[in-house]
Parts: sequence; structure tokens; C-alpha cells
Amino acid sequence: MKCPFCGHPEDKVIDSRAAEKGDVIRRRRECESCTRRFTTYERVEDVLPTVVKKDGRREPFDRQKLVRGLRIACNKRPVSIERIELAADAIEREAQESERREITASELGDRVMNHLRELDEVAYVRFASVYRSFRDIDQFLTELAKLVKTKET
Repeated sequence: MKCPFCGHPEDKVIDSRAAEKGDVIRRRRECESCTRRFTTYERVEDVLPTVVKKDGRREPFDRQKLVRGLRIACNKRPVSIERIELAADAIEREAQESERREITASELGDRVMNHLRELDEVAYVRFASVYRSFRDIDQFLTELAKLVKTKET
């Protein structure tokens, strides 16, 4: 590991321990040249599907983009960051467990909507209005009617 301070390529590991939920290893290192210490994190590389956009473009699955979309939908709503992160974890896990190499953006959007429906109904409607590109109030009301109908059952 290259030292972030002096660029020397050799270091020694002083301490290793599991971090977070045990899926990350935290390592304290000491540069053999300048003796400064730094921390690195090691995790298993996730095998996530490529997202196929509506126009046919392909891009790698981006967790940060997913979290950003969830946060925007939940803006000024009583939804904690922890719950947003848990929803993102679940969506990411579902995509990973599908064991498919590609996932369509619409399928990913549907998964986001399913999780937002559970998190917060207003956030769900916000996301749906952008995701489904409502052109008028009638489409918006139709989506609200679906939400009310599923809530009653």
C-alpha cells in the first residue's frame, strides 16, 4: 500500500479488525519510510449488474446514485438516514442476488418505488412523479388512487 504522505510503497500493518457489520476489515498501517500512520479499509468486491438505461446505454450500478435518489425523495420527510441506507442496502442486495449481469433502469426504479412505499408515502409519490414522468394531474391522481387502494387492502 502506497503511503498517502510520502508515497513510499512499503508499510507494515499494526492492527486489523472488523469494522461496521463485519463486511469490512479496518487496517492501521505505518509507513516504513516516514513512520506516519494511516488507515485503510478492505472489502469484498461486489458483483453488481450493469444498469441498462431506457436509451440502451449501459452504466455500472452506482450505490451513491441510488442513495441520492432516495434522499431527494425523502427530503423534509420524517425518514432517517439509517432507514434510507437500509433501503439502499436491500435494493443493492436484491440486484446482487438476482445473479443477472444486467438490470433495466425501469426494474431498478420499480424496486426503489416498492421500498419507498414502505418508507414514506409522500416520498413514494414524489419519486413516482419524476420516475413515471407524469404529464398531467390525472396521471398523478391515478397513482395516488393506486396507493390508497393498496393501503386499504
